Amino acid sequence: MAVISGGNQETLLKTMRIIKEQSCGLIIDIQERLFPHINKHDIIAANTVILIRGLKILELPLIITQQYTIGLGETIPVIKESMSEFNPVEKNCFSCCDEPAFMESLKQYNRKFIIIAGMEAHVCVLQTVLDLQANNYMPVVIENCISSRKSRDKKIAVERMRQEGAFISSYESILFELCRYAGTTQFKEISRLVK
Repeated sequence: MAVISGGNQETLLKTMRIIKEQSCGLIIDIQERLFPHINKHDIIAANTVILIRGLKILELPLIITQQYTIGLGETIPVIKESMSEFNPVEKNCFSCCDEPAFMESLKQYNRKFIIIAGMEAHVCVLQTVLDLQANNYMPVVIENCISSRKSRDKKIAVERMRQEGAFISSYESILFELCRYAGTTQFKEISRLVK
């Protein structure tokens, strides 16, 4: 806990380190038919690939979802190729947590922090974040790896997630926080990755 003094008031701020051994990654619905309509989609895809590669270097488990694949298509090739194993959880609900197969995957990993990339920020990502919190997980939203069709929708979603208590980070910040120490092989690989 940190104490901040301001006038006659003291505010307690809860500080929490995101720990590698307690974390897993979640990539939500980066699919072919939705992808071209997403704001800054090429940047989001490139950033998400870096995030996935970094999480793999750190040996974190990854879950990937696809929303209504018949309608929205498969996960885009660049994301598929960055995964060592590609076994997406199919869902028709907006929140990943409403899909029993997703909740089973999450329980099997037994991790507290869920590091999130994907789309759309104001629909599937937001609802998943809220439900993860309701289920006693701690969502870590990677702001430069999420988007919506409209930039304003993403901005409002990030504000809401922050208000609700989700952690907001960037791919570089989270990878180095999980890595924790300089000079290791993992640090060197991640340093090369984010350059």
